[in-house]
Amino acid sequence: ACICEKNKRVTNCRLLNGVCWCDSVGSGVSVNCDTLTSKCLLMKAEMTRQKSGRREKPKDAFEDTDGLYDPECENTGVFKAKQCNGTTCWCVNTAGVRRTDKHDADLKCNQLVRTTWIIIEMKHAERDTPLNTESLKKFFQETITNRYMLNGRYISSVLYEKPFITIDLKQNSSDKSAEDVDIADVAYYFEKDVKGDSVFHNNILNISIDNEMLRLEKTVVYYVDEIAPEFSMKSLTPGLIAVIVVVIVAIVAAIVVLVLTRRRKGKYVKAEVKEMNEMHRGLNA
Repeated sequence: ACICEKNKRVTNCRLLNGVCWCDSVGSGVSVNCDTLTSKCLLMKAEMTRQKSGRREKPKDAFEDTDGLYDPECENTGVFKAKQCNGTTCWCVNTAGVRRTDKHDADLKCNQLVRTTWIIIEMKHAERDTPLNTESLKKFFQETITNRYMLNGRYISSVLYEKPFITIDLKQNSSDKSAEDVDIADVAYYFEKDVKGDSVFHNNILNISIDNEMLRLEKTVVYYVDEIAPEFSMKSLTPGLIAVIVVVIVAIVAAIVVLVLTRRRKGKYVKAEVKEMNEMHRGLNA
């Protein structure tokens, strides 16, 4: 028996040639505990845990199930391009994020589109002075390369604009070797860490900049695929639709004002000409 340090949602752990191998909960897929487990298998394990009623809530944690569903994974651990919930289906990218509208079971997802750019945006708690930018960059670059084993060349930037911290991870399929961890898996591990629900076994991430603990208020992850997503107008958020409607109304209003102004100007010119003709007739008389 052995302990899977990089994944606590496993069972049946055994030591093979000095490497700890375990079965991922929910799928039974055997995973190597020396590296990160794929996001698809982690999501499946978490859904299995929730269905069974088991809870692993750290102190003061609250449930965050945004984007969580019970995925279909390939034997290699990657997401299947087509995901379904009953009779409703959609296509996903390599990060398992929906990239099309939801359709019926006849939907065709011809390929698993790669996510090449992941943007992690964090907002820290209110503070009087900004953080030291260089110390912040050093902490996150070292954490991502050491804790999540991502090659540093895939960290394209760490930007700090008080109170926002933005980390860009970029990894094209042509750049990624078989040994490299995937940026989608890294982002998932990182997001679980900062939200207080670490996947690691008894290894909590403490964010400390210059010996000062950093408290984060909000973390949002954005995904950019190598092929643009396929969403229709009906899938747009109400807020965006409202903005579009306001713009259309403003354009129509501008056109109406322009037409009315021209009509009034035309009437004024006609009236002026009529009055001049009458004056001429009066003088001639």
